[in-house]
Amino acid sequence: MASPLATTDDRRPGEAGVKKDDDMPEGSTTMQREAGDDAKASGAHEIELKLLTDPATLARLVDAPIVLRNATSRGVVRRLEATYYDTPDAVIARHGGSLRVRRSGKQHVQTLKLAAQANPLQRPELETQVPDMALQLDALPLGDLGAPFETLQAADLGTVFTTRIRRHTKTVPFGGSVVELAFDEGELIAGERTEPVCEIELELKSGEVGALYELALSLLEQGSLRIGTQSKAERGYALAFGGHPRAGKAPASGIEPDDIADEVIAKTLTTCQRHVMANLMAAQHGRDLEGVHQLRVALRRLRTAISVFGREIPASTLQALVVDARRLASALGPARNWDVFQSTTIAEIEATNLPGIDFTDLKAATAPLRERGYEAARAVLLGPDCTGFLLSLGRVIERRSWRNDIGIEALAVLTQPGRDVADRALTRLSRKALKQGQHLRRLAPEARHELRLTLKKLRYAAEFFQPLFGETEVAQKYLKRMSRLQNVLGADNDATTTQSLLREVEASTSSPQVHRAIGAITGWQGRDCVETAKELKQTWELFTEARPFWS
Repeated sequence: MASPLATTDDRRPGEAGVKKDDDMPEGSTTMQREAGDDAKASGAHEIELKLLTDPATLARLVDAPIVLRNATSRGVVRRLEATYYDTPDAVIARHGGSLRVRRSGKQHVQTLKLAAQANPLQRPELETQVPDMALQLDALPLGDLGAPFETLQAADLGTVFTTRIRRHTKTVPFGGSVVELAFDEGELIAGERTEPVCEIELELKSGEVGALYELALSLLEQGSLRIGTQSKAERGYALAFGGHPRAGKAPASGIEPDDIADEVIAKTLTTCQRHVMANLMAAQHGRDLEGVHQLRVALRRLRTAISVFGREIPASTLQALVVDARRLASALGPARNWDVFQSTTIAEIEATNLPGIDFTDLKAATAPLRERGYEAARAVLLGPDCTGFLLSLGRVIERRSWRNDIGIEALAVLTQPGRDVADRALTRLSRKALKQGQHLRRLAPEARHELRLTLKKLRYAAEFFQPLFGETEVAQKYLKRMSRLQNVLGADNDATTTQSLLREVEASTSSPQVHRAIGAITGWQGRDCVETAKELKQTWELFTEARPFWS
């Protein structure tokens, strides 16, 4: 899921709405089919924030002071059951869909969810009431959907997984808004495999989205919580098919050429937030090596955005986020360094088949060091400080908090065209990079590192603001040349990082094979540094000749 909040379209006047099933992925647009009627868009608008916890904390938070003071009643307890169906080769899941029958009380509802279209947060669904938990495919207009749905037969489908949830709901007026709290405890079942469910869903019934974050922050003060980025359905399919969370790159910001500065800030911070949330699970699991990498990139992009805007909008609420983002990124550093060392540095040199060099023992020696890095990263990602940071980021975005603690001059900047603010920011970063890069080949390693960091900020800022100036060939050429220069400087920095890691490995073992492999890597990277120095001059000149697309 790209964002911690799930939304669907606004309900249209006169249309009935079916509440989104808590067993379905967030962000789905529901299509309701009532008895005897054709399926139609219900347009129900829902915004939810999911918090994961443990049973003891869940039981305690049901009666947390913030809940008791504001809840309209003691709430309602329901038991929800859902069965998901698919073919043996998971044809529905492979086409981005899911098919289930859910029982809530005496009602049974059959739902076919389809793949997301243009907006990944909105997924169409077809729903129909059925008499029991058995599939009734003829009640859905499958013939209108094309392959593979039009040829589905009930006889070809079997149970993939089920969900059994005890839900305690309470309605809580809070900060001028109304929030429904759903305390869910139960399990996902896929054959002999099970996975517990213990979470709180905060659904906005009316008012402002910022209330969800503020209420969540109040709950965080009472117990251990972390933001959930997967729906129960996504978790169920992963349990059944053995999948694992995948990393994701930064989504498009949606910035328009005529956006004012205030809107550019909001959209930029939102895309950074979505990028962070999309990689939390992958970073925790560690099976997709891009998870930690993309999470660190997302945090650097967020820090860059706040730094760029902070020059003209010096809001203290934004600066506080920078401190937390930097601390979180730093905790991920060791895990990322070992990932690069194992998957890139060793792999590339090993592929050359150097005579007399065996990297087997070296790879074995680095495995526990990498795992130690991931253990430290997980401890931080699952900790309260990370959850607090993510909730605070959401609150700042939804409340537009940067408007509140700035002077009149900064407030005036917020109403300026976004292009003007972007032009000043990009020009400032570009001049800084060009100044730092003077006499590039004679720069000390520390100075080269500072240049590399400035170029990263310039690149992220250029990517943020490019939509304000249009998708031009000039912009693509500029970004391409800057990216190539970053890669060359990055190779130089990787060699420095590798030497630090090798010293750590050396201290952990006396194996001759390991030390021989370390010597081979040191020599290989020494040769690479000579080649990099030759390439650096050319790539720098090409970059300095590229015309800035914002001029």
